[in-house]
Amino acid sequence: MKIITLHSPIHIHELFNILQHKLNPLFEERRQSDIKFTVSGKDDVLEISQPDLYEGVLFSLEVVGHELHITRNEHYVDDVNSLTIESILNDLFADVAGKHGTDLVQEG
Repeated sequence: MKIITLHSPIHIHELFNILQHKLNPLFEERRQSDIKFTVSGKDDVLEISQPDLYEGVLFSLEVVGHELHITRNEHYVDDVNSLTIESILNDLFADVAGKHGTDLVQEG
């Protein structure tokens, strides 16, 4: 799990909207691929998946106070699509945090 401190508070529904609107276009731009990922929400947890290519959820995201908890599916850690999504998520979190930035609290 990766834990990021967000110095600017964000609500799960805001994060959902950002991912809904930006994840697939950014992925298509970076990978030159038309693979579409699904962003869904359940019990204050967002999940990113692509059921045609991957079994299970690729990423789970949960806002806990000023922290963002990100769990990545351990079966796809070296997958190029998963790595691309992680890179996009890092960029989006930096954008959301604005001038206050983010801090990596834990990765492992």
